[in-house]
Amino acid sequence: MDESEREKLRKQIERDLKKQMKLNSTTAKYHADLVQDYLALWDLKNELLDDIRDSGIKVSGMHGPKSNPSITDLHKTNDRMLRILEALNLNVPKAEIIKPDKTTKNDLI
Repeated sequence: MDESEREKLRKQIERDLKKQMKLNSTTAKYHADLVQDYLALWDLKNELLDDIRDSGIKVSGMHGPKSNPSITDLHKTNDRMLRILEALNLNVPKAEIIKPDKTTKNDLI
């Protein structure tokens, strides 16, 4: 993804988060600041992913190849991003499961 596409997606994410906050009546300045923290972590996450793509999952260490530290940092960053969403009471909408009215033989196969 090039830089302009990434920036466009970032703005969409920001709009979506703010829209959800407005619907939830979560409009305090503190909450708006958390959205900016989330977006800063989103930027960091993308930099970490770029590093993993560029450097690979193994990098040179003093005693030979070692795991790329960006992998651990990526896990921590994703965890922190999820915690911010939880603190804001924002969630990814769940897909609706549609159940058929009748079960047929073909459904059981």
